[in-house]
Amino acid sequence: MKRLWLVCLFLTILSNYAFADDSKKLEAVNISATPIVEPTKQTEQTVFSGLEVTKQGMDLGGTQAQTSVYNAINILPDVSIENADSSGLYAEGTNVRIRGVRGYLGAMTVEGIPNYGGNPMGPRDYIYNMQNFKAIKVYESAMPASLGVGVGNRGGAIELVPLWPLKTTQFKMQQTYGSYELYENFFRFDSGNIDKTNTRFSVSYSYGIANKWRGPGEIGPRNNVNFMLDQPVGDVFDAKVFFNYNFVKQNLYRALTYAQIDDTNLDYNSSKTSVASKDINYFGYNHGDFQNTDFFSILTIKPTNIFDVVLKPYYSKENTRIWQGISPQNIVQKRTRDIDRKGIIAQFDLNVNHFKVSSGMQYEVSNRDIYSQNYAILGDNLSYRGYGVFATTGDSYIKSPFLQVAFEDQKFKAQAGIKYFRFNDSASQGYVTSKTAPYSLVRAPDLDRKERLYDIWLPNVGLSYKFSDEFELYANYGRNFIRPYAYMPLVNIYNSNRAKFQQAHITLDDLFDGYNIERSDNIDLGARIRGSWFDLLPTFFYSKQKDLLTTVYDPRVKLNYQQNIGKATGYGFELAFNAYVNDYLTFFFNPSFTRLTYDNDISYQGSLIGCKDKQIVDVPKWLIKSGFIVNYDKWQFIPSVIYVGSRYADANHTQEVASYATLNAQINYTLKNIYKMHELKLSLQLNNILNKKYIAVINSMDDALAGNTSFYPGEPFNASLTASLTF
Repeated sequence: MKRLWLVCLFLTILSNYAFADDSKKLEAVNISATPIVEPTKQTEQTVFSGLEVTKQGMDLGGTQAQTSVYNAINILPDVSIENADSSGLYAEGTNVRIRGVRGYLGAMTVEGIPNYGGNPMGPRDYIYNMQNFKAIKVYESAMPASLGVGVGNRGGAIELVPLWPLKTTQFKMQQTYGSYELYENFFRFDSGNIDKTNTRFSVSYSYGIANKWRGPGEIGPRNNVNFMLDQPVGDVFDAKVFFNYNFVKQNLYRALTYAQIDDTNLDYNSSKTSVASKDINYFGYNHGDFQNTDFFSILTIKPTNIFDVVLKPYYSKENTRIWQGISPQNIVQKRTRDIDRKGIIAQFDLNVNHFKVSSGMQYEVSNRDIYSQNYAILGDNLSYRGYGVFATTGDSYIKSPFLQVAFEDQKFKAQAGIKYFRFNDSASQGYVTSKTAPYSLVRAPDLDRKERLYDIWLPNVGLSYKFSDEFELYANYGRNFIRPYAYMPLVNIYNSNRAKFQQAHITLDDLFDGYNIERSDNIDLGARIRGSWFDLLPTFFYSKQKDLLTTVYDPRVKLNYQQNIGKATGYGFELAFNAYVNDYLTFFFNPSFTRLTYDNDISYQGSLIGCKDKQIVDVPKWLIKSGFIVNYDKWQFIPSVIYVGSRYADANHTQEVASYATLNAQINYTLKNIYKMHELKLSLQLNNILNKKYIAVINSMDDALAGNTSFYPGEPFNASLTASLTF
């Protein structure tokens, strides 16, 4: 604590001594006088608890940020992005960690409305076109109580802010060509205000396709349709409608083992051999269709200046089929996800003098049909062999009321909130497949699961003090969580060893008794600092993580499976720094240091694996994102580098994955108000200029042991050229 006060005292002296008067807002972090990252909060909050990537910041992500939410926030210092493919079109090929915690354990929302699915659990970052959004807010510790969490927010919370229909008529078209026959187009039309009704709408369509950069097959076609409507009625009522449809077909990339990571060109086979053990790696047997539909409305009623009511009804549907060869069974497995979610978020806001009070509730009902089917390889054909995992399911329910209170005067700000999360998981009846044709389903009572209730209280507190227009200190605390996940691995372990479990009188439901909510308590201490020639956003963070899904050894059946008993500790430092050298040159430097370690050893096959105090799998200690913005006349040059420190692929650190750095560049040329065009912009994107070979994706659970991790190499040098016209 003494060290913390010394740091605060030093920053206070620095602000009073070194900072000149500046009329710019404290909140903005600017590059070339254009903000790319800003501190952010919800309207019912007074203390900043997150960072917002603006439209200009999203554009720094280049081509791959056009169709991937995660790549659009890659400018942030403590966000680790791993891409199996650099086109941005590849569905479920991007991993993200925020302060070391896996992103699929986090929340993603559009205007607070949750986006998530199952198997894998978590957000779908590939279903939107980012040209239809104007900002992305990222919260990492204290989560706003009003955000719909979906399945949880232990891995942070991301909120997308739509670019709602413009008040003036506009048409935008964009074409991209790139390496590996990448082709993308995007069209958007904004109607502007229609007559005196002030009705306005926008409609957009995009198409994208590319060859895989390694191995045979294509990514795409990807089709995306978006429609938005805004209908204000005076100053009292406003209705917004959002519709998004996304469909992707793609061949998959082959995962590598640790022994194969130097062979970065290894992928699926281009032809069949009629040998099952080889043909599970035939590219035509490894592909997926990903379909997502989202529809919601935002109804705002504001009878007075101090009170308003917001209703957000929503509907979401996922329909996905993934085919993949499975070893050592030498079969092709088809995984199906049919997920329907519908719900509503109601919020009531009151602003009186220095106080803001917000209360509301999220209610959601969902139905998830997630199962697998097996196919044997017979010569050049596939032959049906029944279900791998199948169970009937009912409706599951989320009920989540919240209350937030905030205070603000000229210098001091404070806020506190509480959210209650209650998840009713439906019961299910288990089935197995008969061993002979026609491979019909047979009831298996030992695979039944009873209905379960999971709940948790989620407090948050924030304080800040503004010493001057140039210097502000803040502190935030928040409790985050993720509801139980990874159901399919537990079911698969039971199915594969069913006789052992039955002999020990253990049912599948008994294994699920060990599942619980993961939770974390998080603290941020930071500052907002602005000088006459620089911006500085330093943050120190600390977290305690409990009830993590962790491998245990069961001597009754001599098998390993996961239960919610793990603990971890995280701490670190992150910085967003921008130096304005002159009118033409800006330098940005965004480093972060993260320690996220196991609190205890792991029990495995009757022994303890020595992983206590070791860094969790796939978490780099150091991330650095740095570069220059050079503006000259109509030209803009943006050379940048991303450094990712070394990581480990297993909990006891026997498999190290080397650090790497990629050099990238973006060259933009912009013409404005020429003929009937409002803007013509040409952009050349160059990725991995030095053609560095590296492992981009480490695909594993946090407690993975050697042999249980898969790897995907990063794409070599690639380029794309984009032409954008706005009328």
